[in-house]
Amino acid sequence: MNTKKNIIIDCDPGIDDSLALLLALQSEELNVIGITIVSGNASASIGAQNALKVLELVDRLDIPVYIGAEEPLEVPFVSAQDTHGEDGLGDSQIPFVTSSQAKANAVSFIKDTLKQNPETTVLALGPLTNIALALKEDPDCFAKVSRFIVMGGSYLSHGNCSPVAEFNFWCDPDAAKFVFSQNLPIPIEMVGLDVTRKIVLTPTVLEYMKHTQNKNIYRFIQQITQFYFDFHWAHEKVLGCVINDPLTIAYLLDSTIAQGFDSHVEIATSGISRGQSIVDDHDFWQLPNNCHILTNVDQTAFWHLFLTRVLKAEENELSQVLPQLLEVRA
Repeated sequence: MNTKKNIIIDCDPGIDDSLALLLALQSEELNVIGITIVSGNASASIGAQNALKVLELVDRLDIPVYIGAEEPLEVPFVSAQDTHGEDGLGDSQIPFVTSSQAKANAVSFIKDTLKQNPETTVLALGPLTNIALALKEDPDCFAKVSRFIVMGGSYLSHGNCSPVAEFNFWCDPDAAKFVFSQNLPIPIEMVGLDVTRKIVLTPTVLEYMKHTQNKNIYRFIQQITQFYFDFHWAHEKVLGCVINDPLTIAYLLDSTIAQGFDSHVEIATSGISRGQSIVDDHDFWQLPNNCHILTNVDQTAFWHLFLTRVLKAEENELSQVLPQLLEVRA
């Protein structure tokens, strides 16, 4: 019996998006129906090529990639290439994929696939432009979605592109506001900065990757994250880099990795609070809950999952060394 979960990954690769794709593609429980690309960390056209690079790395070019929105709904597009490099992958100069091409019409793919494949899970790792456009064109397309997991927002943590805003929601605040206002049949599961900030790829963890079985994956991760390491040190004096997006995949695979609470959430669209996710944790507005906000994460469980899946780390060895790898973050 085929018990794989059908998933669509809507993303903006991006260094951490690429790591999330690796985790999803290396997890046998998941059937990635398609990858849809939105402008965010880099333009959608650059992001599509980066998705193809990841697929080629793990010999999965059979999975279709669709290019979506190149611009946010209303505000001008501002990329995060200062964080991710001009090529979106840390200026790693990984060669273009020439044996496969991305397709157009990501929004149509999302709508049609969700209608044809009930109980599909949607993971949105970038700005919510594609998702908003799909819901605008067909408000019922999420009627039979199994889960909707979003990397974005922040509850109590500070922002990463303003004092209060996480980048994905800041990049297209109107899309985020629209999606959160749709009274979807399932709650939005918000994997925000409160938990993703705790997932830090340190030089120690990267060094351990070098000693695992999957050397090609290690070399790829080393290539794309050096730029990210340097950015985090220059701006935050962090030794390592926060890798936000893989936590969404890990949480899908094992929902005990992170916990949170239900509340009503709305997104601010302008002014100094642009992109802020406002969580009504005291039920001030007395509106229905539309979101499950993650607030706690088990870092050890995350890294065990990521390293065994993506790097093929040996279980017994990893159990012994994980406390050493994470002690700096304790």
